Amino acid sequence: MVSEKVTSNDVARLAGVSQSAVSRFFTPGTSVSKRTAEKIKAAADELGYRPNVLARSLITGKSRIIGLVVAYLENYFYPDVVERLSRLLQDKGYHVLVFISSLAADKVEEITQEILDYQVDGIVLASANMSSELAARCHASGVPIVLFNRLQDDEKLSAVTSDNRGGGRMLALHLAETGRRRIAYIAGFEGASTQRDRERGFREGLDEAGQALFARDVGNFRYEEAQAAARRLFAAPEAERPDAVFVCNDHMAFAVMDVLRFELNLTIPGDVAVVGFDDVPPARWPSYNLTTIRQSVDDMVAETVATLLSAIEGDVSPARRVCLPGALVVRGSSQPAKPI
Repeated sequence: MVSEKVTSNDVARLAGVSQSAVSRFFTPGTSVSKRTAEKIKAAADELGYRPNVLARSLITGKSRIIGLVVAYLENYFYPDVVERLSRLLQDKGYHVLVFISSLAADKVEEITQEILDYQVDGIVLASANMSSELAARCHASGVPIVLFNRLQDDEKLSAVTSDNRGGGRMLALHLAETGRRRIAYIAGFEGASTQRDRERGFREGLDEAGQALFARDVGNFRYEEAQAAARRLFAAPEAERPDAVFVCNDHMAFAVMDVLRFELNLTIPGDVAVVGFDDVPPARWPSYNLTTIRQSVDDMVAETVATLLSAIEGDVSPARRVCLPGALVVRGSSQPAKPI
C-alpha cells in the first residue's frame, strides 16, 4: 500500500490554524506566535510532515541553497572555513552544497556551470578563480558570487581576503630583525592572488630592511611539491643555503620543516628559521611551533555571508572588496640566529 503524502493543509486542520500560518512557520525569516508555533510543531510531528523545499522554490523563485566551491581540502585552513561558512549560512536559513574543484580554471568553470543547474541563490568561491565570461553568465542569471581568500581583476566580483601583502611584509621584517641574512621564499600556486600578494609584500619588507631575496622556489600549495622545493633550496653547503625561509602557507611549511629535520638533519630555528601563513591548528603544536600570520577567519566568514546575502536580497550596490588585517604570531620556529 502507498500512503498518501501529508500536506500543509493536513497540518493546519490538525493544529486548528490556517494553512498560511503553517507556511510561515516553515519559511525561514518569517514568524508566528509562540502558541501557534507550538500547535503547528505538535501537529507536524504527529503527522510526520516536512515541507517540500523544492516545491517552495518553484513558487518563491528561491532555493535557499548556496553553492560553495573549494579548490582543495588538504590545507587545514579550508575544512575549517567550510565548517564556519556552512554553520553561519545555516543559521541564516540557507543550505550549503559543497563542490570540490582543483586549482585549474577549466575545472572551476565546469563545476560552477553544474552548480547553476541546482538553481542556487548564490555562490562562494574559496581558493578558486573563474573567468569573466562565466562571472557575467552568473550575473545575468541573477546569481551573486563572492570570492573567499582570492582576488580577481574583474571589478564586478565581490571578494573577502586577508591583508596578504601586509602579512608578507611583517614576516620579512620579523626575519630580518632576528638576524637572518640569507632569506628564501617558497611560493604557492602562481595563479593565485594570495601567492602574488604575499610574495609582493615579503619582497617589499625585505627591501625595507635593506635586504634582497636570497633564493626562491615553488611548492604550488602542495605538500609533496613543497618537500621537493625544500630539497632543492637546502642541498647546497651551509654558506650557500638559506638561513631562513618564508613558505607561502602553513600546509607547505610543515612539509618543509619535515624535510629539514628528518632528511637533511638541520635544526629549526638553529640552522634555519621557518615561517608560514594562516595559523592553522598544527602550527600551534609543539612539533611545529610555527611562526605565522593568523588570518581573521571568523571576520572573513561573517563578511562573506553578509556580502552574499545582501546581494541575494536585492542590493545592487557595486561589488565589495573587503581586506581584513592579519596578525603576526611569533613562535619557536623563528627565534634569533644569534644575539642581536
